[in-house]
Parts: sequence; C-alpha cells; structure tokens
Amino acid sequence: MVAQPEVSAWRSRVPGVVEVFHAHFTEYAYPMHVHEAWTLLIVDDGAVRYDLDRHEHGTPHDTVSLLPPHVPHNGSPATAHGFRKRVVYLDGTHLGEDLIGSAVDGPDLRDPVLRRRVGQLHTALGHPGDELEAESRLTLIAERLRTHLRPSTPAATPRDSPTLARTLRELLDGHLTQGIGLDEAARLVHAHPAHLVRAFSGAYGIAPHQYLMSRRVDRARRLLLEGRPPGEVASATGFYDQSHLTRHFKKLVGVTPGRYARSRPA
Repeated sequence: MVAQPEVSAWRSRVPGVVEVFHAHFTEYAYPMHVHEAWTLLIVDDGAVRYDLDRHEHGTPHDTVSLLPPHVPHNGSPATAHGFRKRVVYLDGTHLGEDLIGSAVDGPDLRDPVLRRRVGQLHTALGHPGDELEAESRLTLIAERLRTHLRPSTPAATPRDSPTLARTLRELLDGHLTQGIGLDEAARLVHAHPAHLVRAFSGAYGIAPHQYLMSRRVDRARRLLLEGRPPGEVASATGFYDQSHLTRHFKKLVGVTPGRYARSRPA
C-alpha cells in the first residue's frame, strides 16, 4: 500500500517569506518547473535528487539547498522511503537576482550552523506571535547565505554597536505590547537588520526576541498575581493568544500561567 503524501502549507506575516511548505513524499516526483521565489530547502529524513540547470544534485539531511528563482528544476525521492522536507519560499527582499548565478553553480550547502538556523526558523514560523524571532533568524540566515554565494565580499565593520543596542532596547520597551518588526526597527535606527541583531546580542547576551518575550512574561507574572485570568493577561501583554503565553511562560518560569496564579497564598 502506497503511503499518502503529508503536506502542510501556510502564509507567514514575516517580511520576505512567500510561503512555508512541509511535506512527506514516498513516491511522488516533481516534473521540471520553476518558482518565482527562492527555495530554501532542508530534508529531515531521506533524500531528494534533482536536476538544476541540467546538472544533477542531491540533498542529504545535513545539507541546506538554495534553489534560485526562474531556473527550471525537478525533484524525486533518492531513497526507498521517500523524503520529509521543510521549505521556505523567499522573495527578493533578502537575496537579490545578482546571486542567482552563484546559486545555480552551488545550490547545496554543507554548513551545520546554517542547517541549525534554518530548522530554528521553521520552528518560529510555526508559532504565530513569534514573528520577531523568525525575522531575526531569517536575517542571519540570509547574511550567511550571501556569504556562501559571495565569499569574497568583505564584511562591513560594525560601528556604534552599544548605541544601536541601547536604542533597540528602548524601541522594544516602548512597543512591549504591540511589538515592532525587525525591518521597521532597522529603518528607525538606520542600521542593517543583521547588524542590529548582532549589536543587541553582543551587548546584552540575549537576542532581541528573547528580550521582548522576557519582558512580556515579567509583566504577565505581575498581572497573574493581581488575579487576572490567563486569557486576559495574554492579550494585555502582547501575546498572540493564551497558548502563546503558556508556551513562553512555562519556558521562562517553569510552570504554566494557571499554576503560577494558583500558587498565591490564600
């Protein structure tokens, strides 16, 4: 009996992400086709073989594959058990058309750090409310991809990093409930998003999204101890919904918001 394909696809509110696509195929083979977007692909189980620009390639589980837009390619299982993959389709926000030639020449990248970051990006993209984390991770992923595709390009020298970090912290504090996107913050402080993330992490030892969630959980603790219900607290502190609050609260406090609230002395 042939196993049925498993597919999950959704749109994201993260700038630059056209679509997120997860799939498990055992026998299906893609015919030659093109995408308008960049295809950032990781394989979690099995392997895919594909032709790109008349050259054969493969995607073992420790590889990140970047297929450029407008270039025909196909795809089929390289193992008897098929493959399980996660894909992010990206517009030209982070990767320009000038990189297409390099991507055609070397689409499969063996880079453990990049592979781990892409997996973390998918986790963030799967949780509504974690858009700042996804933006931050995507920014650093794109920077690393550009380094692979343009290895001779010298990195820009960071300037005024402590000032940038302090300014971003003030922005996050001022947008604690409504949140602020990484691109918007970068425009306001006139810095590249990747530089901004690195400056903040270097100055405070914590990523911007981790700082924001910590501040929100801190505020949620006070409201819970005032007797407000978790659903109301989630809305008041900027979380997407109560489950979003619960996930981050338990990660940082060790217990759920409900259990925390019930711990108050009678």
